[in-house]
Parts: sequence; C-alpha cells; structure tokens
Amino acid sequence: MSKLRHIAMQVPNLEEAANFYESVFEMERVGEAESPVGNAISLSDGIMNLTLLCFPDGKGGMINSRDWAGLHHFGFVVEDKVATKRKIEKAGGEFFMELPEYPGVDAETKFKDVNGVVFDVSEHNWRL
Repeated sequence: MSKLRHIAMQVPNLEEAANFYESVFEMERVGEAESPVGNAISLSDGIMNLTLLCFPDGKGGMINSRDWAGLHHFGFVVEDKVATKRKIEKAGGEFFMELPEYPGVDAETKFKDVNGVVFDVSEHNWRL
C-alpha cells in the first residue's frame, strides 16, 4: 500500500513559517534549497515531510493560475490540545473553529498558522 509522506505548502515567508512549525510541533528542519524556480525549507516529524515553498518571482512554481487548486488543510495528532493551543497562540497562530460532531466525521479543532493556512489539531489519529 502507498503511504502519504509529503505535503508542500506555499508561504510568503519561509523562515517565519518554518519557525512556527518547529516551535509549535517540534518539527525538525531536514533540508533547505534556493533555486531560480523557488526556495524551500523541508521539515519532518520523522514520518511526514512538510516542505514550505516560496516563489520570489511571484509565479508560484508556475502552477498558479485562475483555476489553481492547492492545499486545503492538514492535521497534527497531539497529546494535549489545550497545551498545543497555548503554543500555537504564542507562536502567532490563532484558533479558527471546532468541527461539530457528525456521524462518520472526525471532529477536530482547526487553527490558522502565521500565514492563515488552516490545520487540524486532534488528540486521536485519523482513520488509517
């Protein structure tokens, strides 16, 4: 079976975004790249790779157009949502919403990072 192990997210400020995920979720910086097509910082939790992308020329890696579709949200499993909420807010993130409980829907607490990107925080894993 294939396994999801990489998410890439475009951000306007690589260092600010990387510092957020390093300080809140203790992700480790595993790589950096600068190139004519864009710059990147790769982070890992040991299982998933989150690569932050920045395109100084504004072209978004030549994929942004009127119909461009990108990342909607992603999620972290944590041991303590309350403690994680404090870390998120201290790092510049903010609470977004709590999903209501519906049958078959994994309820999570949603936050926004320093760039407004939505992510979930849950004390349980998603169905695997």
